[in-house]
Amino acid sequence: MTGAAFAPAKVNLYLHVGGPGADGYHPLCSLMAFADVGDSLSTHDAEVMGLQVTGPFARDLAGQGDNLVVRAARALIAEARRPLPPIGLSLYKRLPVAAGLGGGSSDAGATLRLLRQVFDLRIDDSRLEALAASLGADGAACLWGAPVIAQGRGERLSPAPGLPPLDCVLVNPGCAVSTVETYRRFDALGRFAEVTPPHAPDAFEDAVELAAWLARQRNDLQDAAISVAPEVGAVLETLAGEPEALLARVSGSGGTCFALCASDIEAESLAERIEAMVPCWWVQRCRLGGPWPDPA
Repeated sequence: MTGAAFAPAKVNLYLHVGGPGADGYHPLCSLMAFADVGDSLSTHDAEVMGLQVTGPFARDLAGQGDNLVVRAARALIAEARRPLPPIGLSLYKRLPVAAGLGGGSSDAGATLRLLRQVFDLRIDDSRLEALAASLGADGAACLWGAPVIAQGRGERLSPAPGLPPLDCVLVNPGCAVSTVETYRRFDALGRFAEVTPPHAPDAFEDAVELAAWLARQRNDLQDAAISVAPEVGAVLETLAGEPEALLARVSGSGGTCFALCASDIEAESLAERIEAMVPCWWVQRCRLGGPWPDPA
């Protein structure tokens, strides 16, 4: 029983966050797009279910046997309500961990999609989405990896405006940023926002128009994330000062910043310059959109 699935990086083009409710959770509204770079998951025959992690960021998951891939597999097996043969899982970890890119949630989504296919399970899309949402705030959106507006705790999804091809550069300074600590500092700041989706056209003509519209939106966790890890602020300041960057912003609860560019030529030029300026930073040129195909 073999198969493979792609787990794309998630980018929050905007992220508006409200004050915590009685249950402690923050309502949010976010426009998410997905990159054509990410992790890869595959299956293979095995005598017992297990997970092997390789890749440039595998070491950051060492010892986390109960990570989101394993939790997703267990949730799907329980949902199947019938005995399933053991299966081996292999995760190639290309994305940095605790980076604001939804890597764990995207890995979980890839696991759910892949195991449903491999085992030919009659679990419909709505139930699969509910399983994904139960695994984390980004879970439902990351299951499909398509541009979407997420609301509530992230489980309420609605169609995104039409997005043009988006050439982008992702930059991470190499420090993990705790989501829990970012929210703690966000609460201390008390800058809670309106979480109704902002008015947007049905579709954006090009990246320039989209960047101008996004400049009127925000990532409400950005200042808190920078206070947790000042290195993130250094990345953001660097990107914002480069001529190719139409817009520079932190993604998610911090760790990675992104810059939108007008074309792949500008994105390539920007990525090469940042790599030369600070070789220790993780720099990745990509295209945003989705959904991206799974490996053949």
